[in-house]
Formats: sequence, structure tokens, C-alpha cells
Amino acid sequence: MNETRRPPAPHPAERARTIAARGGRAALLPSDGSESRVTPLLHHVHPRGDATLLLRDEHPLVGALRAAEVTAMLEVADHAPVPLREPVRGLLWLTGWLRALDGREAREAALEVADERPDPRLLDVGHGVSVVRLVPASLVVADAESTTSLRPELFAQAEPDPFAAHEDHWLRHLELSHRDVVGLLSQHLPEHLRGGHVRPLGLDRFGLRLRVEMADEDHDVRIAFSRPVGTSQELAVELRRLMGCPFLAQRR
Repeated sequence: MNETRRPPAPHPAERARTIAARGGRAALLPSDGSESRVTPLLHHVHPRGDATLLLRDEHPLVGALRAAEVTAMLEVADHAPVPLREPVRGLLWLTGWLRALDGREAREAALEVADERPDPRLLDVGHGVSVVRLVPASLVVADAESTTSLRPELFAQAEPDPFAAHEDHWLRHLELSHRDVVGLLSQHLPEHLRGGHVRPLGLDRFGLRLRVEMADEDHDVRIAFSRPVGTSQELAVELRRLMGCPFLAQRR
């Protein structure tokens, strides 16, 4: 029996690196039985897989970490760049050991983050704000492609998608100024999805993703490029090609 061929997609480690690079919204869940979600003032997942977070000095978790390391999970949510009724398009979970950094170590950590992601909140380190570090034992990425567990070294070896920094702007522009293009793409959707509200959901080097909002549920559809692309010029060529002959695969 022939199976429907799935279109190519980024490797799970690449998708995890892309979610981390975008930043997203973060929640820290210490494994102390409290089931409380802690929202850090700032979070940054480094390319090697560990995460630096800022918390106010008076937060109870900071006091606990002064006494001992704790295990915790950091959840990073990747939100779609356009308003959707189900806005989260991917999640990254990092589970490992959390500890507080003091003095010079905290300042060095803040400077390291500033080199990768300048942010004025880093100036508050040592002035009412503490630095904590999560060293992961495992990572899990979950999106419409799959839910996959990753080793930290595999995460560190991957690279973010080349369009990660520009994707949100491009998709918002497509949504607001080029609904005609979205309409052309929707002509190639499976027949039972053509009555839904079609929205641009994602873009990566392997293709374009659309969200189809139906009355009963949502469907994510990947339209594959003929080959992976790495530049805006190659992307433009593939998008023009997709106007005439897309290759689709439906996911629920």
C-alpha cells in the first residue's frame, strides 16, 4: 500500500533552535510541587542549549536557589505573527538544573546575553534583579510536524532557520497587504478545506505553512518548495513557482 509522501521539513533540532532564536514567551516551572508558573523578566536560550533568566531579587524562587539547585522546566512558546484563535504554533521545553548566579558570574552572564540579544533589562542585574541559569538534561520540541525529544548536544549542533529573523515581518505583510496571494494559494488546498479562513502561519527554508480555520477545527498545511532555499532571491523564485504548482501535505 502506498503511503502519502510527507513534504520535507526542518529537522527537529533546527526547529527547536528556531523557536529559541525567536525568543517567544517563556514560563519557568520548578519541580517543587507548587505547580506555579514563573514568568521571568527576561529569558535567553543560548546556542549551546542552556538558558539565562532574570528574576527579581525578592522572588521566592531566588531565595530557594541561594540555598540549593532545583530541577525545573523552561517552556518557550512560539506564537504566530498574525492573530489566530489558536496562536501557539510550537513549543520548546528545556528540563534540567536551575541555579542562581552571584557577583561576577551574574555580570558575565548578563554581558554574554547582551552580546547575542541586547536588552535594557540586563542593566538591572545587581540592582534588584538576579540571574539564574538552567542547564538542560533534555529538550522537547512540539509543533505540527512532530513532538521530538532532543539531546542538548544535538540542539547545539543545529542552526536556526535562515529566515527566522524576518519571518514574522514577511508573514504579517502577506496577511495585511497581499490577501490576493493567500487567495491564490488557497485554490490549491484540498477541496474540503477551501471554505475555511486561510492564514499565513509559517515560513522556513523548506516551504510555506498555512493555517486553515474551519468552523469545527483548525488544519495546518505545508506547501513545499522544490528545493531548500537560503536567500531572499531563492525564496522569491519558489514563491512564484508555488503560485502555479504547489505540493501539499495536510496535517491536523
